[in-house]
Amino acid sequence: MKYDVYGIGNALVDKEFEVTDDFLAAEGIEKGLMTLIDEERHNHLLASLKQNKGLKKRAGGGSAANSIVAISQFGGKTFYACKVANDEFGEFYMHDLHAAGVDTRLDQVRCISQGKTGKCMVMVTPDAERTMNTYLGITSDFSAAELHYEELKQSNYLYVEGYLVTSDTSRAAVLAAREVAKQHGVKMAMTFSDPSMATYFKAGLVEMLGEGVDLLFCNQDEAFAFTGQTHLNDAIRVLKPLARKLVVTLGSEGALVVNPDHEVKIAAQQVTPVDTNGAGDMFAGAFLYGLTQGFNDEQAGALASKAAARIIQVYGARLDKQIHQELLAAV
Repeated sequence: MKYDVYGIGNALVDKEFEVTDDFLAAEGIEKGLMTLIDEERHNHLLASLKQNKGLKKRAGGGSAANSIVAISQFGGKTFYACKVANDEFGEFYMHDLHAAGVDTRLDQVRCISQGKTGKCMVMVTPDAERTMNTYLGITSDFSAAELHYEELKQSNYLYVEGYLVTSDTSRAAVLAAREVAKQHGVKMAMTFSDPSMATYFKAGLVEMLGEGVDLLFCNQDEAFAFTGQTHLNDAIRVLKPLARKLVVTLGSEGALVVNPDHEVKIAAQQVTPVDTNGAGDMFAGAFLYGLTQGFNDEQAGALASKAAARIIQVYGARLDKQIHQELLAAV
């Protein structure tokens, strides 16, 4: 296989700000969730944030992209299919992925893509909770035309983010990629991405899951939102038939890896968080890296737990390559 993991997802440039609960309330922003906004709302909110808070950090983002970058920084071979515009943000995003060792074909995509590259305003409150308002821009038009099937056919895993469910063309691209993966023996992994996706787009997620996936990631809130259950065991019972391996992250309680015949409890690392943005993405990336390198659930989970604990101690959703290697050495 040429690639360990081939990812598809939104291409977003993250702009991160430290805010207060009062600011979120004044702007009518729902805390702790990802909310899609239009360009006018984005421009208003960005101006308000810049005036009152100041930009903390700018970086490449996107849920699946964060996971793919983590896999690459650990030493895995990765490819990312996405869509950016022929603008400064698109160029920044492309170079950011390439610098992390991720293969793309964005040099081709950018040349013919007129529009605006997607952006995500990440607002972090003093309790370390992250709230996101996202202007998708051109990434909402991500379609099967940007999939690059030859790279997909040469991959061990296809990894899909749940955020793609919000766009008809993106959801269709997931279905096309899933079919090609099935035909060529490529395993499929997927994440629900956010409780709002499981709440408002459940039918689309069901369509994307199809007959089931090899690996499904979700956190406890997403599990409850998708299943309508209020107890973890009941939610797992509903989710279990949808995946050969189910990974449920439980915040400070660690994580649970559910297989058909046994479960593995992953212990949490006790740290003081400053920014929870990217914790789930990092966990998924580290876990996937472990699986593709022959780790068992305990080993992959230990790496994922350490990596997620490390990412919430810094601002932003990504870590330097040196830190990835230190985490790998510790496991």
